[in-house]
Amino acid sequence: MAKAKLTHEQQAFVVQSLACFDSPSVVVAALKKAGARLAEKWKLLFEETRKTFLEDTASIAISHRAVRLRALQRMAEKAETQGNMVLASSLLKQAAEEVGNAYTNRRELTGKDGKDLPVPVSPVTIFQLPDNGRS
Repeated sequence: MAKAKLTHEQQAFVVQSLACFDSPSVVVAALKKAGARLAEKWKLLFEETRKTFLEDTASIAISHRAVRLRALQRMAEKAETQGNMVLASSLLKQAAEEVGNAYTNRRELTGKDGKDLPVPVSPVTIFQLPDNGRS
């Protein structure tokens, strides 16, 4: 049985899929084996794609708050329509947390009217040293 020759586009797809951490089960076993013996141009494409994939989260839809909120909206509506109020309530809470930046590491704390928080001042204790008989 003859092996099928992959087109340039198929080869590029395989290399880019691997660079994006697609599981080997997604690619046909023969393509997986071919990936280990890549020509230099495919190795360069792999490295470039992997680097871009790791650095560019903007191209991943779910990384955007608006996309997540729209998905939560659809799920909450469906849950409510199906009478699953527990799930609907949970999704509403998740959406509120999303809007309130509960899913970020960034926290901004301010005092009244947006001013700086007061810095607590530790009380200073002044110890009376013994006079050792000097008085």
